[in-house]
Amino acid sequence: MSLFPARHDWEQARAAAHLESSMHEDMHAREIEPPLLLHAFPELIRSGPDDVDHIANDRPYLTTLGMRSYTTSGVIGRPSLGTVEKGGAVLDNLVDSFSTHLEMLGP
Repeated sequence: MSLFPARHDWEQARAAAHLESSMHEDMHAREIEPPLLLHAFPELIRSGPDDVDHIANDRPYLTTLGMRSYTTSGVIGRPSLGTVEKGGAVLDNLVDSFSTHLEMLGP
């Protein structure tokens, strides 16, 4: 059994795409998610306001209180930093990482 993508896979993909935000800062609807969709399914992304970045790095009770306690928009991170090129680089790197997971599982 293999869990994919694991934290290491995400860290590697983020580095390959030169993402600026940290994994903690970039939690939901942020620098990584919209660009992945922009790259793979651009027709699903609609434009929105440019000022949706929302930093909520101090969220100690997230699992208890849920995201609504830390954001009203659903965004925790900086989607303004995302680009279609970053999405492509993340996806390409994850595909490469997945092949390694498959090889480890054997024939």
